[in-house]
Amino acid sequence: MKVVPAQRCVYSFSANMAPVEEVYPGEQVVFETLDALGGSYDKIDFSKVNPATGPVFVNGVKPGDTLKVRIKRIELPRRGMIVTGKGFGVLGDEVEGFHTKELEIEKWAVLFDGVRIPIHPMVGVIGVAPQEGEYPTGTAHRHGGNMDTKEITENVTVHLPVFQEGALLALGDVHATMGDGEVCVSACEVPAKVVVEIDVSKEEIKWPVVETNDAYYIIVSLPDIEEALKEVTRETVWFIQRRKTIPFTDAYMLASLSVDVGISQLVNPAKTAKARIPKYIFTGV
Repeated sequence: MKVVPAQRCVYSFSANMAPVEEVYPGEQVVFETLDALGGSYDKIDFSKVNPATGPVFVNGVKPGDTLKVRIKRIELPRRGMIVTGKGFGVLGDEVEGFHTKELEIEKWAVLFDGVRIPIHPMVGVIGVAPQEGEYPTGTAHRHGGNMDTKEITENVTVHLPVFQEGALLALGDVHATMGDGEVCVSACEVPAKVVVEIDVSKEEIKWPVVETNDAYYIIVSLPDIEEALKEVTRETVWFIQRRKTIPFTDAYMLASLSVDVGISQLVNPAKTAKARIPKYIFTGV
């Protein structure tokens, strides 16, 4: 199993990233990751946040394919950090100064001033090279990136649209736990080891999709949350319409009956919306 060390990382996803490792579909890879602040907690340098380990070139993967990343295991340390400060997060205008807090991590919980929060390891940043241009690892778009979606956890498959030869996968910004919204600008930030299995499919997708045992989550990240919510709804209806081969209006109504639309995070330059599509609507069960 190949191991990509945390020091081999990028701070932006670009169309011309240079790979640090090569693998073939079906292989497993260990990504060793830094935490979102790179271990520095006295301030936030937004040019050096959310380092993503990689990128990894996947042999045989072409533009138009879909990269499938199965998250097998996330290994956490015993402690993490959460930070906030003036100008950070949803209520940043109501905060003075810069604040940090070290959090103890137990097997089943993260401890915050005596409050035991259920542990939920997740990958905040996961993406591939975009079609063109450059996206800092602190933001997200069609290539993935800093989606901060708590459903990206162990035993799920992240589907990413491929825009460049070899896809060029990188990931990082692991959290021991996070609430939807990530409202103060950070979660329980940790370095970690993430074991993934990489594969490829020919199914067309326009935005990242997270597949769990019982649902698909479409993930859309745009600068305006209202636009992200509208786009994720549109993509959801299209996803249902295509898979069930039914008219748009039927798919639209079915979505209204069965799909849950929500928000992953509100604090990055691109806000992230998600839609949960239950698999039972495709089986009739």
